[in-house]
Amino acid sequence: MNFGEIQFLLSVHSLRQLPQSDLPEIAFAGRSNVGKSSLLNALFDRKNFVKVSSRPGKTQGLNYFHLPGVCNFVDLPGYGYAKVSKQTQEHWGKLITNYLESRKQLRCVVVIMDLRHEAKRRDRDLLMWLRQKQIRTLAVYTKADKLSGNSRSKQARQLDSGHGISADDRIVFSSVNRQGRDALIERLQTILIEA
Repeated sequence: MNFGEIQFLLSVHSLRQLPQSDLPEIAFAGRSNVGKSSLLNALFDRKNFVKVSSRPGKTQGLNYFHLPGVCNFVDLPGYGYAKVSKQTQEHWGKLITNYLESRKQLRCVVVIMDLRHEAKRRDRDLLMWLRQKQIRTLAVYTKADKLSGNSRSKQARQLDSGHGISADDRIVFSSVNRQGRDALIERLQTILIEA
């Protein structure tokens, strides 16, 4: 994947705005402030390409990033404790659910979780729902640089157990030292080839 050609395409706030494209799509989901924007910047090998914010709820639509001739990456609004109105949260929920259920171009949802925390119910619910809908998932545990080697391995095993994930179905990642970046690119390429 040549990320030198990646470009921001558009921010979608209703299904009518979805791009008319046959390119496969890979969506990125995660709790607010889990490191989704930092992961995307590291993946794309760009600084501040995807806006990073310490304020939960920064991503407010389905943000499309276009890799010409290859695929579209879709950054979904974070879920969890985002400090936005209940009405806005409900709108995001409907938009995301409708997108995930109806988008034929969708090949995989990368579910991003903070390696430092215990398994969260909202993440587990999302993973279970995606499995029920037969939507392919890939778990990525972020902020690996914040833990030592032994703690990192132990915490990854606990998250695997808490979410019913095998070690083969997840990647341990750091946007700071790029740990897991090559493995993530390889996995995404495989998903796109199999699509």
